[in-house]
Parts: sequence; structure tokens; C-alpha cells
Amino acid sequence: MIRVLVAEDSPTARELLVSLLRSDPELEVVGEAHNGEEAVAAVQRLHPDVVTMDVRMPILDGFEATRRIMTECPTPIVIVSASIDMRDVENSMRALRAGALAILPKPVGPRSPEFEREAQEFLSTVRSMSQVKVVRRWPERAARPPTEARRAEVPRILAIAASTGGPPAIQTVLAGLPAAFPAPIVLVQHIAAGFVRGFAAWLDGSCPFQVSLGAEGMPLRAGAVHVAPDDCQMGLAAGEVLRLSSSPAVDGFRPSASYLFASVARAFGPAAVCVILTGMGKDGVAGLRAVRERGATILAQDEETCVVYGMPKAVVEAGLADEILPLHAIAPRLIDLFR
Repeated sequence: MIRVLVAEDSPTARELLVSLLRSDPELEVVGEAHNGEEAVAAVQRLHPDVVTMDVRMPILDGFEATRRIMTECPTPIVIVSASIDMRDVENSMRALRAGALAILPKPVGPRSPEFEREAQEFLSTVRSMSQVKVVRRWPERAARPPTEARRAEVPRILAIAASTGGPPAIQTVLAGLPAAFPAPIVLVQHIAAGFVRGFAAWLDGSCPFQVSLGAEGMPLRAGAVHVAPDDCQMGLAAGEVLRLSSSPAVDGFRPSASYLFASVARAFGPAAVCVILTGMGKDGVAGLRAVRERGATILAQDEETCVVYGMPKAVVEAGLADEILPLHAIAPRLIDLFR
């Protein structure tokens, strides 16, 4: 049985979440917390396998509770947010940076036509995140020596993709780059529906670039970050403009890292650098095959600094990574490549 602690101050929302969790034969609710202070104490007392954490709670909010839990008693945490108030989104992103693994919208109730989908997504995420090994902090180690460059062309585009654990990893990479970075940056982050706009706003305030959601026909601009919006594929076209598409999901994802990477390969050929960061699954592998065929450079985050070594592992095992680097070494390497 997967032991779950529910931290939620609203009696109605808490009752709904507990009911959903108890409907799953693999999950056992071992405790309920009414505020962040109770959540921290309950984790220390009960040692659950996973915590569902509300953001806005009295005494201690979800961000501070997450920070304390990950410092004092590291435990997988899933943020469950209403996603309506931007303050909730901001605190949710801060909680992800503090060590929470995923962010989900609160199921709105059985009368909603989206309830069944949201309920299944909630249960699936709780089960998956309970298996993630969390640590107090990401260890650092020396980077592997870079491989010999396979092409002389100066890169003109940076593409990044991530899933579980991605928001703080992406923020770390972008914050380590100079404001005068000489190329546009495009990225895909797997995140629950409704949160990508808040994610982009959070990045915009925490890195030296203008960060915005991608839009159809938007021209690429050096020093700007374009984030794939909800429920559509984002790619590039000749003339260095963004293209949004309702094309089917790739390996279950829309937006998909593979879709973005493949379009980068077509539009920029060897003049591209692609980075694959922490995340579950194998999204990105198919697209990076096209990138590799065109002679572009591929960087993968190493196992020790990943929250989940899934997407980078799949790329490494496929023999596609030119370099495997710890998170803190990726930005310096990008500065070298784009110098």
C-alpha cells in the first residue's frame, strides 16, 4: 500500500481528496493536516510515502511547508492547487523549486464534466510520485569532459525540454545564462493544464530573459524564451518563426519534446543545441534522433542531479547525448557553445 498524507485546509476539498484516494486499492490515507504546520509534524510522525499539499493554508502555507519537509524529512510532495489566483501559482512554482515533484489542479467535484479525467490524473500522479527517491539537495560533481564538437557551425537556437522536476531545473539553467545570450530559446515543460502561463510568468521574474508563451507566427528573437502553451504542439518553421499545431500527441504528450526537437532539426540543422532535463518517460528521444542526424549538439542532465532520471536516461541509452552534465554545469557549457 502507498501511504498518503493529505494537507488541505478546506474541509470540502479535503473530504473530496481523501475520498478519491480511498477509492484506489493501492492507496491508503494515513493522515490529514489542516495547515502547513500540521503537515510538517505529520510527515515527521507518520513517514508517509507521498504528500498531497495545498498551497494556500493558514499558519504555514504550502510553499513553506514543502521547504521544511524537504529540509527536515524529505518526502515526495504533489502540489494540489486551485490554479485560479496568481499568488497560488507563484507559491506553487516556489514549492516546486523547494523540492515538490509535481503540480496538479484540484478536482472541482463530481458534477464537473472534467471530474473523471482530473480524478484519474490525480490518482495516477500520486502513485507515480510516491516511487520517486527524493533527497535534501542535489549533489554536485565535476562535469564530464566535453566531447569534441562534431560541427563548426555556430549554434543559433537553444531548445530545452523537461518533465517531473523540470521547473526548478529550467530556472537554474536560464538563471545561469547572460542577459545578452545570443540566441532564442524554445522550451517544452510537461505541466498540468492551466499552470503553464503561471510557470512562464515565474520564469520571467527569475531569469534575465523575457519569457512568454509561444504564439502562432511569433518571430524568434535572441534573448527571448518561448514556452510551449497548453494542449498544442509547438515547432519552428523556415524564416525562424513559431508554429503552433493541433497535431496529435506524440508518445502521449502535447506539447511534446520530440515534436519540438524534430522541428528544430528541420529548421536549423547543425546550428542547434538541444538540452534534455529531468523527467519521467521517454519524450524527446524520437525528436533527438532527427537532431543527431542533422549534426546538432545534444546535452543531457546526469542521473545524480535529476529528480527523475527518465527522459535523460532514455536519450543516453539511445546513444544520442554528446555530453552528460550535472545541472550546475549545463549553463556554463551553453555559454561556451554559444560564445
